[in-house]
Amino acid sequence: MPATLEIKCENDDCELDMTELHSTYEMPDDVAVADFRCPYCS
Repeated sequence: MPATLEIKCENDDCELDMTELHSTYEMPDDVAVADFRCPYCS
């Protein structure tokens, strides 16, 4: 099963509650949630 990161936007005006980022490739160990932008409000 692919690795999963659960993310929540930190923008108080964003309506995104929670989403999951599924990765089918290995990501470097230093990749974190902070490296991604919100798919809803960005």
